[in-house]
Amino acid sequence: MSAALKNEYGTITYEDGYLASVAGLSATESYGLVGMNDKHIGETIAGLFTSGSLKKGVEIRSDGSENLTVKLYVTMKYGVSLSAVAENIIDKVKYTVEKETGLNVASVDILVQSIQV
Repeated sequence: MSAALKNEYGTITYEDGYLASVAGLSATESYGLVGMNDKHIGETIAGLFTSGSLKKGVEIRSDGSENLTVKLYVTMKYGVSLSAVAENIIDKVKYTVEKETGLNVASVDILVQSIQV
């Protein structure tokens, strides 16, 4: 599903792939984040045949209006404060997506799937 932003000149529609790329890129710039994980086995298999993507590990949900929910499936670095890193990622993703698109990010959920030593 895509998200739409309406203004006095018309409507801007953002596809989920674009939104996922923006969120994924901003998340990977955070210290303590080792990488993004596949959401399910289907993505793992598909990843064997395609190159890396900024959308990996990012799930975007939209109600079709200006509100988004972002889920990030991540691997964190061992020894860092997970809560501090997660808060940093949440703030960075929310700020970047809202700045780039003008849409409202209602929530950013971090799902820590593994820790890398």
